[in-house]
Amino acid sequence: MIVSLRTLYHANTARAHRFRYALLAFDLVTIAFVIVTSFLERSALIEGLDAVIGVVIVADFAARFAISSHKVRFWTRPATIADLVAMVSFLAPITGEGLGFLRVLRTLRLLHTYQLMSRMRKDFPFFRKHEEVMIAGINLIVFLFVMTGLIYATQYRTNPDIGNYADALYFTVTTLTTTGFGDITLQGTWGRMLSVAIMIFGVTLFLRLAQVMFRPIKIREECETCGLVLHDADAVHCKHCGAPIHIDTEGLI
Repeated sequence: MIVSLRTLYHANTARAHRFRYALLAFDLVTIAFVIVTSFLERSALIEGLDAVIGVVIVADFAARFAISSHKVRFWTRPATIADLVAMVSFLAPITGEGLGFLRVLRTLRLLHTYQLMSRMRKDFPFFRKHEEVMIAGINLIVFLFVMTGLIYATQYRTNPDIGNYADALYFTVTTLTTTGFGDITLQGTWGRMLSVAIMIFGVTLFLRLAQVMFRPIKIREECETCGLVLHDADAVHCKHCGAPIHIDTEGLI
């Protein structure tokens, strides 16, 4: 059983890649579910779907713990903490339904695993060509969603300006871009600290995205001679050592 689970989560097989794509799809659907249901009244159907999602997260969590070679270190990982919060949120929503949004951190962890990244480079030429831009964009989007979820979870009960995720997302974007219209403000000391975190870390991630968007596109292809990884898209020789390199290309359009 443990061997089969370790194969699914870590092996470089077609079945394992399909499984990890399925996990990624589940995470994205979960995020969409949390956003949509923030606009709806709580009902038996929504509570039931919460429970189903929670059970799936528990199963995934238990499987990853079972195959972990460092059991103690497993409990200190950010993804573990995010999953614990998400499990409590979905299985007992009254304790803090908004914190289920932290499931997005699991999506980021999954995207950054070597096996999935390697597979996406093979499966999607567009991703392979624009990998740095897409990763920087994903990091910024994840930050936006996490901060939006935290703002909603901590403010919607006490702040009349935050009624749903749209209000929280609006505040997050205006704060990150330093536009600051002032029509929505966060209450309390923790609210002000969240605003400071959005401005500091959000601007940093935004500048990183701008940096990779406007610099020349590099292709990830390791030179067999010197190990240099990033090369110009049309390179035929390594700029570091001059050795020939062979970059897969679809040709000019």
